[in-house]
Order: sequence, then structure tokens, then C-alpha cells
Amino acid sequence: MKKIITWFSAILLITLSGCDNQSNNQAAEQNIIKVGSTGQSYPNGYKQDGKLVGFDVEVTEAIANELGFKVEWVIAEFGGLMGQFDSGRLDTVANAVAVTPTRQAKYDFSQPYSFYGSQIVTHKDNNNINQLTDFNGKTIAGVLGSNHINNLKKAFPNNEITIKTYETRDGAMHDTEFQRVDGYVNSKPILLAEIKRKNLPFKLVGEPITIEQVAFPFSKDEKGKALQEKFNQAIEKLRVNGTLKNLSIKYFGEDITS
Repeated sequence: MKKIITWFSAILLITLSGCDNQSNNQAAEQNIIKVGSTGQSYPNGYKQDGKLVGFDVEVTEAIANELGFKVEWVIAEFGGLMGQFDSGRLDTVANAVAVTPTRQAKYDFSQPYSFYGSQIVTHKDNNNINQLTDFNGKTIAGVLGSNHINNLKKAFPNNEITIKTYETRDGAMHDTEFQRVDGYVNSKPILLAEIKRKNLPFKLVGEPITIEQVAFPFSKDEKGKALQEKFNQAIEKLRVNGTLKNLSIKYFGEDITS
């Protein structure tokens, strides 16, 4: 009888221990958020000495720190990131995601943490392009899946231009630099940062064709709503204590957070 009781107690302890480990693992998983970045988007999210850094990366990490979360970064090209997010494999995307009516119908967004203008540039030696109408009949490059492509279509509603899309911004910038295309569209702060970092031979053409809010997208379900509310609280705190502004100045040289 004593042997049976001892054996039963041992089994019970092992079972309880297994339950505790499972509970601990589940708790750990609940404190991990999976966030997407291209890892090639300077200065938002890019690799430096093998480490993912950038404005959006540091903002996300600061939010996670406020909320007691650990970030698990997932790297892919932008279109792939949004596809993974749509399929539920990511909790959000931190890669200068613009808030648009189409996206708002599909996702819930946090309050904005930065503001961007869609800006077109051309090669500085291109003396024939000095204003937006000079692009008529020309080719402008942009990143596949980015909202800048939609903004181009709105700015040139009668198909006055040819739009050429690329998987990454590096390809678009490279072809603009070597004048294989006539222009390139991206966010103005990003363009200015890239031009400064790589000494690119670009000039800005006209004013930004639109100004957009940038925020974190979340799925329209209970989990997404809970994350949205938590992110909003953290973003507001980081705005008030100056963290957002300081990170913006660090990466862009100016405050693009308000």
C-alpha cells in the first residue's frame, strides 16, 4: 500500500510539474509579440553590424519595454510582411506603415507615432525635371506594396506617368541614381536621410504629393484590440516624456512625430 501511495504521489508531482511548465511557457508566449520589419528600410529598420536597428525598431522596443513585452522580429520584404500579418503570423508591422482608408477598413491602427510626406526625387543632373508636371510621359520608381504607389496614381490620375515597382527601395534608388528611371517616390524624411547617408545625387521635385500618418496596424479581433489599446497608452507616454521626439531627431535630424 505504501509503495502504491508513493508511486501515485510521484506521478501526481510529475503531472503538476508538467502543468506548471506548460503554464510558464504559455505565460512567456503571451509576453512575446511578433513584429515585422524589412530590415532594409533606412532609417526605419535596417541591419547594422548584424543587428536590427532604426527609428521604428527603437520605437517598438521602447513600447514593448513599457508594456513588459519582448519583441520577436520577423524580417521579409514589405509585401511579404503584410501577407504574414494578414495570415495572423505577425502581431503588427513596424515599417512606416501609412494609415489609409483602405487599410483602415482592414485593420485597426494605433495612434500615429510619425508623419510622412510622399515625395518624388529625380537625378540632380536631370535639368528637364523641376516640377511635378515635368514627369508627364516619364517613369517613376517605387516599392511594391507601399502606399506611395497609390499616392502616385492619385497625383497622376490620367496615367501621365509609368510606375515601375521594386521589391526593395535599394533597387528603386539604384535605378534612379543611374537614370534608368526618371524619378523615385518615398517618404520625404526617409529620402533626406538616405541622400545624406549615401551622398545620393538626387534632388527633390516640388512639394510632397500628400502627407500621411504612420502607425502600427492590428487585426480586427479581440487580441488586436487589446494590443491597440496598450500600444496607444505606451505611445502617449513616450510622446509626453520626449522619447519619440528624441528618437526622431536621432535618426532623421528633425521631429517628425507631431
